[in-house]
Parts: sequence; structure tokens; C-alpha cells
Amino acid sequence: MSPGPLLALVISQTLRHGAREGIKVAFAPLLSDIPIVLLCLFALSRVSSLGSTLAWVSVAGAVFVAYLGYESFRAPGIEVKGYPAAPRSLAKAVAVNLLNPHVYLFWAAVGAPLILKGLGRTDGAAFTFIGGFYVSLVGSKVLLAMLLSRSRNALAGRSYAVTVRLVGAALFAMAAWMLWNGVRDLTA
Repeated sequence: MSPGPLLALVISQTLRHGAREGIKVAFAPLLSDIPIVLLCLFALSRVSSLGSTLAWVSVAGAVFVAYLGYESFRAPGIEVKGYPAAPRSLAKAVAVNLLNPHVYLFWAAVGAPLILKGLGRTDGAAFTFIGGFYVSLVGSKVLLAMLLSRSRNALAGRSYAVTVRLVGAALFAMAAWMLWNGVRDLTA
């Protein structure tokens, strides 16, 4: 639920065209992330034998996640103007996601290293991460679209600011965990 172009598009399409269009936007990462994830996994699997490379990637990912947390604390209210009125929600959302550099940074610095690390375990950690990630990512946006369709004032005032700051705090906690893991792997 951190502020970004896809979240803004979920809100915009829901407010303009109803829950169905917002839900279409929410499902876009299931389509647009596939080539990005595969590219990142391929690139990182080629360098994973270099020992400390994944640890450094984890440290870089921690910095990126901390930056997202910082952005959450600075976020103003969401502006839903500026998107064309024609529905074509899924096509727009796929384009927004493919053109969003944060998606590439996340998968290169955070997601793909976690998947590669999880693939080395026998408990299905990589698949649990992927499933949990997409259930959370898509599910939270679907839920938001459904709530917005029932209440057009859901993002007004202080409640939105508090929610975004809570998300920012969670991002900072995740960044600290990733940094700890990266530093631990570098010193091991």
C-alpha cells in the first residue's frame, strides 16, 4: 500500500469507473512482473557464485526499501486527477508497472535475491515468498478498490496519512532486517 503509480491508478480507475476497473489494475503485476522477475533471476543467478554479491545486493535492497519507507513518510494525499477517463484499466496498469523503475529495483535488489536464497532451502521458502508477496500485493489493492467503490471519502484526511506512515514504519523495519542479513552474510 505504499504510494506509487499503480496504487494511484487503482484509486483513479476505481473512483472513475467502479470496483471492477480498480480490481483489473490490482491484477496487473501478475502479468507485468513475469518478464521482470525472470530477467532479474537470470542476471542474479549468473553472479550468485561470486560469494558476497548477493549480500551486497541485499544491502542495496535494504537501502532501496528504506528509501520507500522515507517516501511514505513524505507522501502527501493521493491525487487522482491526471489519468485519462477511458477504462482500459488492465492495459494501463501493465504499462505503468513495466515503466516504473521501482519494480525493477525491487526485483533486482529485494525480490530476486530472496527467491534465489529460498530456492536453496527445502521447505519451499521461495514459493512461499512469491505466493505471499502476490497475495499481499494484489489482495491489498483489490480490497482497496472494493472499499473505495463503497466509500469515495476513504482516503480523506488524517486516516490516510496515518496509514501511509504505518506502512513507512513497516518498510523501515524490513530494511533493517535486510541490512542485518546482508551484513551478516558479508562477515560470514
